[in-house]
Amino acid sequence: MTRIAVLIGSTRPGRRGVVVADWVARAAAAHPAVAAGEVAVDVVDLADHALPLLDEPVPALAADYRHEHTRGWAEVIGSYDGFVFVTPEYNHSFPAALKNAVDFLFAEWNDKAAGFVSYGAHGGIRAVEQLRTVLAEVKVATVRTQVFFSMAGDLELFTDPDAWTASTYQTENLGTMLDELIAWTVALKPVRTKAVA
Repeated sequence: MTRIAVLIGSTRPGRRGVVVADWVARAAAAHPAVAAGEVAVDVVDLADHALPLLDEPVPALAADYRHEHTRGWAEVIGSYDGFVFVTPEYNHSFPAALKNAVDFLFAEWNDKAAGFVSYGAHGGIRAVEQLRTVLAEVKVATVRTQVFFSMAGDLELFTDPDAWTASTYQTENLGTMLDELIAWTVALKPVRTKAVA
């Protein structure tokens, strides 16, 4: 079975990432591959892992993890085949907590695929542009289709999240992104298998 993590990329109190990630997980449940039991989708919240600022003495490339929190994080990320990164935009970029979480590991990210759901005043577009370049360095292939929520089009997400609902267009766009993500994740499986062998 292919396993995909919907990764909440902000740890800030009051973040909207939990609302968005829950929507992604609910909508993904209707995807044919998920409904058929071929793909499992879980929400992974960075806030549940309490990673400190990067404190490993050896670069992640060496996979010589000295701390229990790193080994635990490696086990979580290593268990997934692909990711949907749910990220806000902070000052034209993605959150420091997400960058830190990526930097802790290397091999656990390799040869996997990722899609993006972003939110912010301008939809989080610039955050995703920067996140794509960081993920390329840890050998994550990113799909083209992106879902985004902006204050102009989705004001309720930011002002009254309990009343917010995604549009039909955004839901359809998520379906397209999941199609791409699942296809890429499956296509990369032989590469991941070879790397482990």
